Amino acid sequence: MSAIQLAALARTSEPQSVLRRFLALDAVVTGANALAYLAFSGPLGRFLGVDATLLLTLGAFLTLYAAGVGLLAARRRPPVLGVRAVVEGNLAWAAVSLAALVLWLTPSTPGAVWTVLQALTVAAFAVLQHTALKMRQASSP
Repeated sequence: MSAIQLAALARTSEPQSVLRRFLALDAVVTGANALAYLAFSGPLGRFLGVDATLLLTLGAFLTLYAAGVGLLAARRRPPVLGVRAVVEGNLAWAAVSLAALVLWLTPSTPGAVWTVLQALTVAAFAVLQHTALKMRQASSP
């Protein structure tokens, strides 16, 4: 992805703002997912073919993760190590989601589709955040 495409996607050309926006978007999407898992674990569990307790646990974890990513996004200049941790966490989440689908989950068809879609979304966040971090580092003196 080119810097121009990334900047257009983030609606700004300043690398610092691009990075912060992708972190903030990740925090919002993750937080919404977490709240849905916490508030609707029973109905979502039945629809997705996943245990409601697993969704509650994931919801609690994702709430904390979203808060951490949100705190990074709120910093004027998010620290490189923090951003790298988010990128690596997102890549790990995507990989574990797909592995779980193949190895131990037996979701409904909507649950399998959801698992793949959320893994791809999280992996896309990782790529966008990594690219934005590289842009920021390239523009720094």
